[in-house]
Amino acid sequence: MVETVEPRPGYFERIGEGRYKPTAHVGGAWRTDEQHFSPLGGLIVHAIEQARAAAGRPDLLLSRISFDILGQIGLEDFDIRVETVRPGKTIELTEATVVIGGRAVVRARAWLLAAVDTDVVAGGGPASLTPPEKVQPWAMDSVWSGGFIESLHTRVIGEPLPGRTTAWVRTGHDLVAGEQVSSLATFVALIDTANGIAVRQEPTEWMFPNVDLTIHLHRQPEGEWTGLDTSVTFGATGQGLTTTDLHDVAGPVGRAEQILTVRPLTS
Repeated sequence: MVETVEPRPGYFERIGEGRYKPTAHVGGAWRTDEQHFSPLGGLIVHAIEQARAAAGRPDLLLSRISFDILGQIGLEDFDIRVETVRPGKTIELTEATVVIGGRAVVRARAWLLAAVDTDVVAGGGPASLTPPEKVQPWAMDSVWSGGFIESLHTRVIGEPLPGRTTAWVRTGHDLVAGEQVSSLATFVALIDTANGIAVRQEPTEWMFPNVDLTIHLHRQPEGEWTGLDTSVTFGATGQGLTTTDLHDVAGPVGRAEQILTVRPLTS
């Protein structure tokens, strides 16, 4: 008897060239009628990688990507448009725009750098995290709701604290249904969860959504786990900052930061 393998669910379905349909698994944590940004960030990286491969330039490494979230990201079909802003042999700047109904909802800019053998001088960065197989599962959906949060497997190192948590996150879902994507795109698709693992205040009483996400990488991540060593700070005038050291199972790979708009929820 031939064993049948069930296809993995996907966060998005491709419905055309550069055009995608979100599934229920991207449902937002703050509102049920919007997308959680995290998987969309990974999809943008995937679109950039595909555009570079089509242009015959897959050799440069994504070293920084900055996402600006321009408004609510609805659960609607959307397009991703990619263009090269600053071409070059060893350094390029690429821009990607997510468009829903003719309106830009996310803009991303990525610096790509040439790969050079610098192993002899490699070093620095924080210590590696306790590996995921040695820490306990944590039900992130005990704090947050939404289709995306429900799709995650989370393991926490120590106890989650207000404003300070270290956790591993992975998913059993494909980024694009039936489509192979890179470890980098899968890794990035989980980073925006950092703002949800170390909440300073109950999300039923306070809102603190991020309006951006900036990722710097000193090494390309590998494997299925994204490690988040996260601290959250709230200022006194409505701004907050989520800062995360990023890890894969081999060690640190970079850092991410998110600026937050902090507001009390009204009844």
